[in-house]
Amino acid sequence: MDDVTFAVLGTGGIGRRALEVSQHKDHLTPVAACDRHGVAIDFDGLDVDELLAATEGNIDNEVATDGGTGTAAAESEGGVKQHGEDRGVVASEQARPSEDPIQEIIDHGDGIDAVLLALPNYEHDFIPRTADRFVEGGYSGVLIDVLKRSRVIEMLDERSEAFEDAGITFICGAGATPGLLTGAAALAAQSFVEVESVDIWWGVGLKSGYEDNRGTVREDIAHLPEYDIETAREMSDEEIEAVIDDHDGVIEFEDMEHADDVLLERAGICDAEDVEVGGILDVRSDEKPTTTTVRVTGRTFDGETATNTFQLGDETSMEANVNGPALGYLKAGVRRNRAGEYGVFGPAELMPGF
Repeated sequence: MDDVTFAVLGTGGIGRRALEVSQHKDHLTPVAACDRHGVAIDFDGLDVDELLAATEGNIDNEVATDGGTGTAAAESEGGVKQHGEDRGVVASEQARPSEDPIQEIIDHGDGIDAVLLALPNYEHDFIPRTADRFVEGGYSGVLIDVLKRSRVIEMLDERSEAFEDAGITFICGAGATPGLLTGAAALAAQSFVEVESVDIWWGVGLKSGYEDNRGTVREDIAHLPEYDIETAREMSDEEIEAVIDDHDGVIEFEDMEHADDVLLERAGICDAEDVEVGGILDVRSDEKPTTTTVRVTGRTFDGETATNTFQLGDETSMEANVNGPALGYLKAGVRRNRAGEYGVFGPAELMPGF
């Protein structure tokens, strides 16, 4: 495969780990990274080690979608960790302050094959609105996200024609779940002529806790029955930490609104209602509280009913399981884009067809 250049929007946990993991992927060069305070662009390739070292403990994982530092970037303290003399990416010697970092990425789009949207989805249309800016700015290439919520896929599908006209290939929900596990379910389904159910059960351990994983923890709490994305967004750090304390650091989720369901349905694997996603988050231990498992139950061509099971190794971290697949899907998206395939694709659509 020819070399691929990519940019990262957001230098929080996912964005930082994507930059780090990219150094272990062949033919993949990070050339730009930004948050709402600044941007770093170098088409010879960013010095990832310097960028990560400079911003350690001084990250800002938000990027304003309204062209500045306005409230559209979710100004709540809960989404941002800001320490040191310089905030966010501008702490790096490779970066400069910017009033509109997204526009700078768009303006340099001719040299960027793909853009990873490593942004927390604090508002349902946050990712779609960001994509709108790339369409309006004349970008032609690949956009990829690791979003979780089912309803956002519909918003992106509504933009499919605009993406096609712009020459954009959008890969949605391409992290761990949805993403890696969605693809595993699509592969496991190939044994069957009819899929009866898909059960996804994940386990994540975050010893570094809420402080270093604010976006991820906040988004997950929004899946608890008594919360939603709006209420979780408005919660203070202290309120989030109180929820964690109430659960002794271990939070269990059932029947989550996770995009695996609509992504498997749009790939023809099964109906969305036949997909169930749940899991356990341990904010105080790096050890996974449960083994991440996908179970696909179906009927074979010869009338047998069986369950195919896929498990992730307990030793693989959340960062490895999110960013490795995300960058792999990014490369797959570039292949499709260079072949002239534009529009919206889910991770299951990049697997064997059912």
